Amino acid sequence: MSDPTAITSAPGLLGLLDNGVMWWGLAACGVAQLSKLVIELVLHRRWNPKVLVETGGMPSSHSALMTGTAAGIGNQLGFDAPLFALAATLCFVVLYDASGVRRAAGNTAARVNGLAAGSSGAAALKPLKENLGHTRLEVLVGSLIGPLVALPGLVLLGSPWQLALHWGLIQPLG
Repeated sequence: MSDPTAITSAPGLLGLLDNGVMWWGLAACGVAQLSKLVIELVLHRRWNPKVLVETGGMPSSHSALMTGTAAGIGNQLGFDAPLFALAATLCFVVLYDASGVRRAAGNTAARVNGLAAGSSGAAALKPLKENLGHTRLEVLVGSLIGPLVALPGLVLLGSPWQLALHWGLIQPLG
């Protein structure tokens, strides 16, 4: 979070461009999602761009988003800040949900699809999506990607607004 009184800060809604924590959290999510495509190519030897917009799989992009954002908040406000405590708590909820509740929902969908396949009227039913959640390993890897992308980005590069100022794409305000 930048100093709101600095003359180089982005005004109003442009302030979103100065929110490096948000952008680097999203970048961590993007890196995790893109790595799914690489994993498809390397392990399964197939080009499957659908993995870029699907849930589930290795690694968890939700985990990368949450841990990257929480780490960024901790880095900027301090790991003793109440806002970091809130971010970390929400992070744990999302990670638990991904490996617990959503995974269980996917397993249930697989069983329902198996039952429907055995019935005579199954041809008319569209199968339920089964790949909803993540294994604990997928969540762990996503959780590591988050801070590994977000923290160096924040420390070394800053926010998109700060990068635009540095590269001379915009002029300082004031």
